[in-house]
Amino acid sequence: MGHTDMRKGMQGLALLVQQHLKRDPHGGDLYVFRGRAGSLVKIIWHDGIGMSLYAKRLEKGRFIWPQAKDGAVSLTSAQLACLLDGIDWRNPQYSWRPASAG
Repeated sequence: MGHTDMRKGMQGLALLVQQHLKRDPHGGDLYVFRGRAGSLVKIIWHDGIGMSLYAKRLEKGRFIWPQAKDGAVSLTSAQLACLLDGIDWRNPQYSWRPASAG
């Protein structure tokens, strides 16, 4: 994951993954990029057959972005779902609390 020039398409983003993150863009992982303004993300994913590109722009708010020390951060699918909804995935709040055990 990283901030990038959001004019890039699939090939440009795949090249960033390969050259800057030193990872295989065709390995089946999702790679998520956010623009500097924080309201646009692009995701590339290779499913073994071809590359897909997903883009989302929030009408309000910003995507909560992780601090990436080595250029990449791994997220669970639940954390990614929160991020894509503009929710602070680092500290999501449950709508309920478990009752006491006793």
